[in-house]
Amino acid sequence: MSHVHVKEGIAKALFVAAAGISILAVALICVFLFANGVPAIAQIGLPEFLFGTTWRPANDVYGIFPMIIGSIYVTAGAMVVGVPAGLLCAIFLSRFASGKVAAVLKPGVELLAGIPSVVYGFFGLVVLVPFIRNNMPGNGMSLLAAAVLLGIMILPTIITVAQSSLDAVPKKYYEGALALGADHERSVFRVVVPAAVSGIMAAVVLGVGRAIGETMAVIMVAGNQTIIPESIFNGVRTMTANIVLEMGYAADLHRGALVATGVVLFVFILLITMLFNVIKKRGELKS
Repeated sequence: MSHVHVKEGIAKALFVAAAGISILAVALICVFLFANGVPAIAQIGLPEFLFGTTWRPANDVYGIFPMIIGSIYVTAGAMVVGVPAGLLCAIFLSRFASGKVAAVLKPGVELLAGIPSVVYGFFGLVVLVPFIRNNMPGNGMSLLAAAVLLGIMILPTIITVAQSSLDAVPKKYYEGALALGADHERSVFRVVVPAAVSGIMAAVVLGVGRAIGETMAVIMVAGNQTIIPESIFNGVRTMTANIVLEMGYAADLHRGALVATGVVLFVFILLITMLFNVIKKRGELKS
């Protein structure tokens, strides 16, 4: 066996080992969650756990419906704020920005991606919350503050992935549209963007995953009230915040209920990913 074949064999073994470790890690997480969470759900009762509106560990009452609604509302609000801004910024950087402008904006986007969550939380606590408190109803710690802050936090993910997809579209698509008489804007929005729809959908999926899984920044600005919010100015608690706030002192059934909340969150992310994959495949078939 030649020296080249030995190197290729070692490299292949390393790649297989890395893939196996990744799969094993995911499998172990799933086993831990379901092994510790499902018994708690069975003890509490699935309908009571999922649709109960009262979370009172002192009385062994565990209803996470307010946290489910809170997670959905906060994630949806973050999508409303972050997806349009992120996609438009990606289109601008890919197809409209000059070299000098892109050279300034791209490092800025990368810097946003590197800022820790707690720093975003401090920004929300010092800037967003007082602004909402002084100009809108409520005390500022609200669903609106959490949604806006998460919308800002998911921008780097959406911009980076969407821009990479737009840059990967073959130049002949754009040039063909120009040759048929379309102007620059029409060629970009009617040809280039639809051609990159798969990558754009992937950017949205990653943005949703980042938003629904964020914890620290949300805890700092959302108010953390275990109630179903009646308006965007009410406080809200997400599933991730619920786990972090109480896991430090939880025991027995209380701890199991928190782990079961993680199971529900895991299933949520899985369903969202599957839904977007179905939508993406349908879009690819139509195109």
